[in-house]
Amino acid sequence: GVGHRVVAGGEYFKESSLVDEDALAKIEELSALAPLHNPGAASGIRAFKELLPDITSVAVFDTSFHKTMEKENFLYPIPYSWYEKYQIRKYGAHGTSYRYIVKQIEKELGRTDLKIIGCHLGSGGSVCAIKDGKSIDTSMGFTPLAGIMMGTRSGDIDPSIIPYIMEKEGKNAGEIIDDLNHKSGLLGMSQISSDARDIEREALLGDPQAILTQEKYAKTVVSYISNYYVELEGADVIIFTAGIGENSPILRSKIINKLSCLGIKIDENLNQVKGEIRKI
Repeated sequence: GVGHRVVAGGEYFKESSLVDEDALAKIEELSALAPLHNPGAASGIRAFKELLPDITSVAVFDTSFHKTMEKENFLYPIPYSWYEKYQIRKYGAHGTSYRYIVKQIEKELGRTDLKIIGCHLGSGGSVCAIKDGKSIDTSMGFTPLAGIMMGTRSGDIDPSIIPYIMEKEGKNAGEIIDDLNHKSGLLGMSQISSDARDIEREALLGDPQAILTQEKYAKTVVSYISNYYVELEGADVIIFTAGIGENSPILRSKIINKLSCLGIKIDENLNQVKGEIRKI
């Protein structure tokens, strides 16, 4: 068999699904919800079906883990008819990652009754509030453009910026959304790179823009951790995963030090770790 990770399952897919022509058409239809991912996933599925026509194909959706969110968390304060007509709501992403790290930490601690704040910090990034193994709330939204600052994505901004810049730069809405997806975040603010390692290197050399970018990145993550700490009424575990979360002691330290008022502290010696499970 072949498994395909697909970001956006929209309202269609509540769980993993066998891939047939109908499912593939829906995955392509949902490309607007994950423009950096769904079109490529659909191309990959078609290529495998051509090469291995008799093999079972399964699509695993990033959004399906978040189907346990309540309406008060997944709806936007917009005209309710937009949800009814067009399914505009928060879908979230990185569900495959969160499902995995929840199982890992449950195994590690021998408990399933955990309040977890998961921080999937990579080129794409999100934060998720998880209770008893279920997603309660998450930072990514209708598309993966929402939430924390990312490698090339802006994360949350005032939507009024979009028509303002359209007028100033003579661009259409699609071009501005493309700028927010591909030219913003770490890349846009640092003017150095979308890669946190490059920014870290320049920050250590004293580059003020790199230092500013690191502080802004940490601040956006902290705002969601603190939000979810209140929503969950405390947390048993805060987990860092993905490229930055697993491999950047500097950014983990910046984030955790901003949470000191919650009684959360970091051991800088234990924090010198990359790519393995360790309590820090």
